Amino acid sequence: MNAVMALRRARLESLLAAQVAAVPAPTAKLEIDELRLYPVREPVSGRAWTVVRVGTRSGLAGYGECAHASSEDLAAAQRFWSGRPATSYASSPADSPLAGALDMALLDIVGKASKAPVYRLLGGPTRSKARVFASIEGAGGAETTAAVKRAIEAGYRAVGLRVPAPAARNQGQAYQLELRKLVEAVRSQAADFVLEGAGLLTPGDAASVAAAIESRHPLWFDEPTTIGSLETLRKIADESVVPLGFGREIRHAGVFQDLLRAGSLDVARPDILHFGITGSRRIAALAETYYVAVAPRYEGGPVATAAALHLAASLPNFFIQHIPLPVAAEDRAMRAQLAGGDLEKVKDGFASLPIGPGLGVTVNEAVLEKYHAA
Repeated sequence: MNAVMALRRARLESLLAAQVAAVPAPTAKLEIDELRLYPVREPVSGRAWTVVRVGTRSGLAGYGECAHASSEDLAAAQRFWSGRPATSYASSPADSPLAGALDMALLDIVGKASKAPVYRLLGGPTRSKARVFASIEGAGGAETTAAVKRAIEAGYRAVGLRVPAPAARNQGQAYQLELRKLVEAVRSQAADFVLEGAGLLTPGDAASVAAAIESRHPLWFDEPTTIGSLETLRKIADESVVPLGFGREIRHAGVFQDLLRAGSLDVARPDILHFGITGSRRIAALAETYYVAVAPRYEGGPVATAAALHLAASLPNFFIQHIPLPVAAEDRAMRAQLAGGDLEKVKDGFASLPIGPGLGVTVNEAVLEKYHAA
């Protein structure tokens, strides 16, 4: 019996030792002393975003992304965060344009201090890889077919297909026929698809389009119309079995809650550039109580891609992650140089999780300077 107890004690001591090794350095060493913005732009597409660098007194630095921020936003964030520890990432003011980026950067610092990937700080990975899709460009016909082919050759097995911009309100059968042709261009190459409405359609047109594509089994209909009347959205949801996704313009978690309560949301799409990892996890937890899947969105660079993959790994109700796929080789090269060439590589429809500490990427600040957006 004594031998058994000794063995158990030895195992317990080894577990405690491992936990102690994962504890971050004293918070004094993680106190923030510098914030810096790097607005960047892809050379061909013009896609722009802002990388935020957060420095600490220990010398550790973390990186995040937001859509844009001004020098006044930076000054306000500097006043709030100067001297605060990176471990207080959950207290970031939600009304700041830098909130999402700072959340990513502070988690990056804490992960580096703990020598653990961010998803381990958040309770461990729920999966070993993340399903992904890419939005494609194309005006229909051969152009759309070629765009789908490029995505498949890049490793994707699902694409986002933008609806044609309507010429006027209340489109008729001709518009629905045009959409069916676009969808068939995707389906002919055995790719799953998300129909991206981008809020361009009226509620009536959105309901007609949902009925027209129902038999083609889209993953979901994204932003079929603007979020106005919840009763109108419920009507669209009730008239078709096509799942609906929203999140493009949502900047408050309460809007997600309203959509969930109304039964009008099948795929929640929090923008990680706005909500960050922590805020997106809160929305995902809310969606989980309604058995709703989560497919976070963003239009940014590879630092946000890394954050999105850590987020995906930590969510039990994760569905699929959008990752930008630039058409131009120059844009793809810029992203690879910025944070490593393997990060955004996709194989058989899945992206691997970063394995390094923090966000698991090494940001090349020379590239940030080279592609500085004026």
